[in-house]
Order: sequence, then structure tokens, then C-alpha cells
Amino acid sequence: PFFVNRGGLPVDEPTWERMWRHVGRIHPEGERVAQRIRGAADLPKIPIPSVPVFQPSTPIPERLEAVQRYIRELQYNHTGTQFFEIKKSRPLTGLMDLAKEMTKEALPIKCLEAVILGIYLTNNMTTLDRFPISFKTHFSGNYFRHIVLGVNFGGRYGALGISRREELMYKAPVFRTLSELIFDFEEAYRRCWHTLKKVKLGHCVSHDPHSVEQIEWKHSILDLDKLTREDFRKELERHARDMRLKIGKGTGPSSPTKDRKKDVSSPQRGQASPHRRNSRGDRRPSGEKKPPDSKAMPDLNGYQIRV
Repeated sequence: PFFVNRGGLPVDEPTWERMWRHVGRIHPEGERVAQRIRGAADLPKIPIPSVPVFQPSTPIPERLEAVQRYIRELQYNHTGTQFFEIKKSRPLTGLMDLAKEMTKEALPIKCLEAVILGIYLTNNMTTLDRFPISFKTHFSGNYFRHIVLGVNFGGRYGALGISRREELMYKAPVFRTLSELIFDFEEAYRRCWHTLKKVKLGHCVSHDPHSVEQIEWKHSILDLDKLTREDFRKELERHARDMRLKIGKGTGPSSPTKDRKKDVSSPQRGQASPHRRNSRGDRRPSGEKKPPDSKAMPDLNGYQIRV
């Protein structure tokens, strides 16, 4: 039953309230049923997946396989109830606290939760670059969205995540370019009769679990209806190059203050080029400039914020 976690321990009260509200809509005695299941002493114990622990000598590819295996063991959440509320605007430290809660509760998860969990479980792999990849597809008159955690190790690309479809989650880091990885996902969607419409690419996520930065989810937004195949490939490689340059300069992922300063002097892009954002806080149309406000942007370089 999804009303108790895998260790038979009580789930936190907000999670229980969300479950009861959902069950109450489809079952007239939902709360009573939930309480009866929660108080049952003869329920079989469901094994709790063990969070992977690595030796310093364990190769990164093996670590990624172990992380993906753990995510898969949690299972996909088919209940229709979102067990963990994830706000993309939260700072990284808050999302990492939520990921820690996921490992304690061991409840089924969906794709966005798997991305947060993947970041949490790979934070100590400092040679691994992580960035979000979002997909928007069309099938039978409806649009569907999915997200995975892109990874780059030693110049090879792969992905971590969870999905109803086996081919839309884990990708071993064997792809030579970012475009090869995305084209592999596109082909997997095609086998599921889905048409890929948009791809959104974020920048690399900090390895500091106490960072107060926000994850940059949508640095590049690529609309396949407006791009030729070759332009799509070029934009993917341009994004990969941007990430390498940002990391090579020691600015990635940069602080929110530095990102805001970059936005002020960012050049205007042509109307025909794909929409690209230079920071998480940039919500202005391309080319529109906001004069710097020294009062609004204090110099925080001399300070460190610890949570």
C-alpha cells in the first residue's frame, strides 16, 4: 500500500493529508481505509532500497549505474498523488533537504523527483557535470512533458532519471556529443509514437549541497518546429560549448549576483534564433536591457552564506 513508507514507518503529516485528500475524492471512506492500513500489524515488510555508498576507487560509470539502480528500485509513482512537492524556484540547499527526505521515506517518485534525487546522490562526484534536460512531446492530440538529469563525464554524455518507459530514463555516459544523446531520446520517443516538439536545457548544477543558488532549468529552449535538423544540432552543440566555457572559466555555476550582472550587458539576439536565457532570473524579452541598480545589487563577494 502506498499509505505507509517501505519501512512501515509513519509518513509525515503533510504527506498523509495529501494522500487522504486524493483517496477521499475517489473513495467515500478513504480516510478510514488509510487509518486501518496504517494501523495494521500484519502487513508484510517491504524492503527499503539502500542508498548507494561508494569507495573512492569506484569508477564514475559504476557509480552512475548504482544511482540509477537505486532510483529504479524506488519505482515510478502511478498513484496519481504527488508525494513530494518540488518548487523549481527553491534554492539548491532546500531541494537537497527534500532529496534527503525522499531517501528516508522511500516512496515512489516521478521524473522531476528523480532529477532532484540524482543531483543529491551525485554531489560528491565532482568530476561529473550535471544539467537538466526537459522534453515536450505530442501524441494523439495531447502534449506530454518529461525531464531527466543530463550528465557529462570525460567528454561523454548520458542521463539519469525515471519514466514509465525504459528507454526514456537511464542513458550510460557513452555519447560523444550532446546532440547524439538528444537524438537518441528523440528516437526513443518516436518508437513510442511521440513527436518531440521542444527541448529545454539547463546549465550545470553546483556540487555544493549548501548552495543558495537556484538551478538554471531553461538556459536554452529549442523549438523543433522552428529549426531545421542541422540548426537543431548546432544549437545543441552550442549549448554544450557554453557549459564547457562556463566551467572552464571557473564561473559555473556562478552566483545569482554574477548572473544578474551578466544579464545587463548581454547582447541582443536575432529574432530567428532559438530563445536562450543567460540566467534564471531573466524573464525580459530578448534585447531589452535593464540599467544596473547599485542599490538593488549589493556587492556580496566578501560574504559567505551558510545554511
